[in-house]
Amino acid sequence: MKINNFYNIVLFEPEIPQNTGNIARLCACSGAKLFLVGKLGFSLSDKYLKRAGLDYWNSVEIKKYDSLNDLKNEYPNSDFYYLTTKSKQKYTDFKFKNGDFFVFGPETRGISESILNENSDTALTIPMLDGQRSLNLSNSVAIVLYEAIRQNG
Repeated sequence: MKINNFYNIVLFEPEIPQNTGNIARLCACSGAKLFLVGKLGFSLSDKYLKRAGLDYWNSVEIKKYDSLNDLKNEYPNSDFYYLTTKSKQKYTDFKFKNGDFFVFGPETRGISESILNENSDTALTIPMLDGQRSLNLSNSVAIVLYEAIRQNG
């Protein structure tokens, strides 16, 4: 099966190299572009990052930005969706399109309240059982990315 859609995955201040490596592999297999934004909690030469991405590194387009504002300024006509546990809007209630950006925050603290408040209309959540803190970052990215792919055939 060939995927003819493309999406953009944004990891804002990711902390765990294995998650980023898994997400890079996911991007390579799905055609999504990967954007690393802000201060990284690891080096891009980290052995755990490289191991998690296996031999997919040459198949994924990765760009690094200092801030979310820099990224948004480069893509002013694009839609940005912010994934968080702090929203009541389910990701399945939105219709995604080619070129959309899905922003995921740091593993231990998520996207800041100030960013979420500025973008409350596009802050989305993946439903979970009450009392649970969060899903694994790479699992969350896969869930949302493949929903966008499913929606667009």
